[in-house]
Amino acid sequence: MAVTVLRNARSVRDQVSPEEWQKRVDLAACYRLVHLHGMDEMIANHISTRVPGEDNAFLLNPYGLLYEQMHASCFIKVDLDGNVLFNSTELDINKAGFVIHSAVHRARHDVDCVIHTHTLAGMAVSAMKMGLLPLAQTAMRFIDVAYHDYEGPAIRMAEQERLVRNLGDREVMILRNHGLLATGASIPEAFNNIFRLERACQLQVMTLSCNTELSLPPSAVVEETNHLFKPGVRRRLGLHEWPALLRKLDGIDPSYRD
Repeated sequence: MAVTVLRNARSVRDQVSPEEWQKRVDLAACYRLVHLHGMDEMIANHISTRVPGEDNAFLLNPYGLLYEQMHASCFIKVDLDGNVLFNSTELDINKAGFVIHSAVHRARHDVDCVIHTHTLAGMAVSAMKMGLLPLAQTAMRFIDVAYHDYEGPAIRMAEQERLVRNLGDREVMILRNHGLLATGASIPEAFNNIFRLERACQLQVMTLSCNTELSLPPSAVVEETNHLFKPGVRRRLGLHEWPALLRKLDGIDPSYRD
């Protein structure tokens, strides 16, 4: 993928729509929050979101910045075929990031945001044949989890078909021997999903390390609990928390808004 640097004396904010700028601010906030909660891995991994009003375009991080360095102006706009539409940096996008995120955005029009992580707990559970267990209420948020077998670094376009087939219409997927993937109908929902999925994985690693007999609730209780936590059953998840999370970021470092 060629890097197209569009230099202009005007700020990025002046060159995009108000709706896209707000998306950029929320996307930068999401990167900062993933870092704040210890879910990043230096410059690796990626979070993407659709560009409002542009069905085939999404925003992705420039490959070379840490998550705590992300800000609204830095994101690269790319289309589903890999063409760079806007780039104010001298950096390119991560090839694996494009392969994974473009596949999901092309196949799932209900998905606005995609988050992929390589956390220790997520990678640990990704290596467990049993998959994610409904050990407690937090883990019961996800009982219909997708799984995708490891095929090496996700840099081959041919893997896209299997990625989207395995994901289906689910919200989250565990990439075997790799990490976690979460989707959402908005950036706040996707962050809520990756946060909850990560907590469920941490819970499982901690529980199994106790080396004792496990007590699991009846399947009917697990299914009812899962239903109550589905988006829209009681409320859209993540939206209520988002303003509070932004206030927290503003108190730490508001530069994500730049």
